[in-house]
Amino acid sequence: MIKERVRKILAELPEGVILVGAAKTRTPEEILEAVEGGLEVVGENYVQEAEKAIAVTGSRVKWHMIGHLQTNKAKKAVRIFDMIETVDSIKLAREIDKACAKIGKKMPVLIEINSGEEPQKSGVMPDEATSLIKQISTLENIRVMGLMTMGPFAGDPEEARPYFQKTKRLFDKLKEENIPNVEMRYLSMGMSNSYSVALEEGANMVRIGTKLFGERHYD
Repeated sequence: MIKERVRKILAELPEGVILVGAAKTRTPEEILEAVEGGLEVVGENYVQEAEKAIAVTGSRVKWHMIGHLQTNKAKKAVRIFDMIETVDSIKLAREIDKACAKIGKKMPVLIEINSGEEPQKSGVMPDEATSLIKQISTLENIRVMGLMTMGPFAGDPEEARPYFQKTKRLFDKLKEENIPNVEMRYLSMGMSNSYSVALEEGANMVRIGTKLFGERHYD
């Protein structure tokens, strides 16, 4: 079932769009089934869950950190993940940079934008993003590769559209700035209920969980 869902979505996505399978709370076996269906990138919210899943799937896929990363987990995260999509502070970026320096790795990251400007949510406020990216661009072991946003958790996908538009405008503006060591290549927006709208607004990376794996289950 998971395999079929993955194939169906991959067939529907426009060329050049990357599907990230949002695997929060999923078992390693479910992830493996998605990989067998053609999933090439798995997104995890927690370092521990990613470790367990990687033990089963091995290095057949790329792993993205799509949950909030605590600075004290950076050391472990840089060993596991191929990209961290949720960098939102210079403090976290410095920890990632330091941990990468020790293992000789350059970590591709996306900057998480709090497009809804909701104080309780993670992500940098849109008007502070350029300044943060300029600071991060000086770090040797990190490469900013684009932006990510969640948008408010709204029932109606249309309600997310203005937030996706806002993030896309910021993405285009940053692209024009040509900041050294920064490449605006990926725009990660949209989840199971809103990815169609996100694609219309310029996303080239979508994070889909429920639509691939079915309703989320909890222990």
